[in-house]
Amino acid sequence: MTGDPIAETPNIDQLAKEGVFFNNAYITSPICGPSRANIFTGQWERKNKIGFTNVSKHVISEKTYQDSWQAQLRNAGYSTAFIGKHHTKIGDRKDTPLVENTDFSYYGNGHLGFYPAKKHKQFNNLKNETQIEGLLEATKAYLSQGDDYHYFYENADPSIKNQLKKRDPNKPFSAWINLNLPHASSIGGMGSKPEDPDYYKTKYDDVKHKIELPDNYPQDISLPEEVYATSDLMKYYVTSNKGKLLSEKLRMDRANYAIDLMVGNLRAYLKEIGEADNTIIIFCSDNGLFLGEHGLGGKTILYDESVHVPMIVYSPFFKDKTKGKVVDELVVGQDIPATILEMCGVKVPESYQGKSMLPLIDGENENWREDIFLENLFTDQGYPRQEGVRSKQFKYIRSFSKVNDRNKYIPEQTIETGEQPIYEELFDIINDPKEQNNLVGNKDYLEILNAYRERCKILVSELN
Repeated sequence: MTGDPIAETPNIDQLAKEGVFFNNAYITSPICGPSRANIFTGQWERKNKIGFTNVSKHVISEKTYQDSWQAQLRNAGYSTAFIGKHHTKIGDRKDTPLVENTDFSYYGNGHLGFYPAKKHKQFNNLKNETQIEGLLEATKAYLSQGDDYHYFYENADPSIKNQLKKRDPNKPFSAWINLNLPHASSIGGMGSKPEDPDYYKTKYDDVKHKIELPDNYPQDISLPEEVYATSDLMKYYVTSNKGKLLSEKLRMDRANYAIDLMVGNLRAYLKEIGEADNTIIIFCSDNGLFLGEHGLGGKTILYDESVHVPMIVYSPFFKDKTKGKVVDELVVGQDIPATILEMCGVKVPESYQGKSMLPLIDGENENWREDIFLENLFTDQGYPRQEGVRSKQFKYIRSFSKVNDRNKYIPEQTIETGEQPIYEELFDIINDPKEQNNLVGNKDYLEILNAYRERCKILVSELN
């Protein structure tokens, strides 16, 4: 749908044709833990201060969790499920508020791997050893009402048996399904077992010569060394080896194909159990990934490859004029919670900074935001602290010195100290969508640069 030369995503495309596709959707903290925490809380990381766990050491408090959209739905009488990857600690090391306030709590902390049961014993009751197929199996086990998945509950690890309850057929339900794939940490071993689905072994072999590499590949890292350098890249994020990069892109395409199948199979199952005409589906990614663009691998750097994500909102109650609509307004992951609650008729907590997207879906875009604040506060793995502002036309990014930042979590730094960036970037997104031409230093753009500098300072303070 969005132009990949070989990717086949017919089920996700169909969901977009029947729903609303958000063409300008962004994850404002583009790394898995913080991005998911932002969706838990409906807040920017600058506000919730839930950074990547091993750096920030912060957890979502029980009070904050009770404001989360899933807790709010459960309070409103919904049966709830949390399934798959979990990268955000809630309340304590055992995630007690999450477990005690969710009917079906079936997850693994951190990366799941391609074969989740290898890393997390709680997935040992799955018949499907592969991640995507296994998490679909778990979702069906939650949704089912018959005995088809009796084995799933009977064979569950004793440590989690008491947190696995089927949905109550007399209640509406909510399931948050979290995948780790196509993350590079989970593609290792793909297709190595005889029982793995064939698409993990051979899909796209006949067209893999069409896999595209970034323009002018291999590029040098586009940032100065004092901001981010080749030596900072983790080994599995190095993209200068063409063969390795092409292999990773192929396996990621296979993973995305499997995710598309999961979407189709889940919709078919909802129809089979009589819930398709009553179920809202929201599809979104936690962050993008660099695959050689700007000379980079990994994420967190605030270029669009990292922050721009697919987002679809589907409802069986949409009118024909709404189906297939493409919305160009700027939306963020933090908007998902308010949107879900409003669609379900539940009051949106005052703590949310994100906004319901329903007005955009209904064609009412007056008074919608004209820009969004982006940030990276993850200072491990050589990444620089960054702050940025993106509008439809321009993006401004400021990067701070990494010298004294290593493994520190300092969200208040620029507010408390007025610290100045060591490097700035300004891009005209409309004319330079791949962010290759830094306009800082171009006197014709000095007025625009100063306006975005000021806007960034304002947003840092407003969102804190």
